[in-house]
Amino acid sequence: MQIDVNGSDRSTLRVFQLDLPAEAVERFTVQAGTGEWPLKYALGATTLRNGFVDVVDIRDLEKMSVSKYLAEAHSAAGDDFKADRSRLDALTGHLVILPAQAFDNTSQTLTIAPQLRLIGSYAEEAAATRGPKLRSTSAKGLTGQGAPIDRENRTSLFVLLALIGLGIVALLIMAAILR
Repeated sequence: MQIDVNGSDRSTLRVFQLDLPAEAVERFTVQAGTGEWPLKYALGATTLRNGFVDVVDIRDLEKMSVSKYLAEAHSAAGDDFKADRSRLDALTGHLVILPAQAFDNTSQTLTIAPQLRLIGSYAEEAAATRGPKLRSTSAKGLTGQGAPIDRENRTSLFVLLALIGLGIVALLIMAAILR
């Protein structure tokens, strides 16, 4: 089975069932210090970010259903997700859950090995904006006089700070040489 991952996708959650004995799951899903990572190879992924891979033993959820876990932990939503709730809740064993961020904005074609079975791809609900709109003049890019900040002045300030930083580094190097 092949799955195309669009590098600009920010909102697709992919859920796989892992068909391995419980004692083999950790060795398969955890990246070794040597860089070996059977899960990445089984996905056929060119890029996979370890920090975004969620491996779940469904027994650890105890009384929480798989669909509730996906909705709360990964903001799974949409008609496909709603339609699959009962199928998701009937799963047993281990799941590998990959949000869009797991692929590090890299377009790639996954070639899925038999140990992984795609359960579904679901939309991730966008986070709601919190708090009121910023109203201060500084938030609008204005100075105290209400005039827009001049891009040339910002560039000049950056250059000046960079030169001061280089001067300090040069003084530290000279001091170290003269010791």
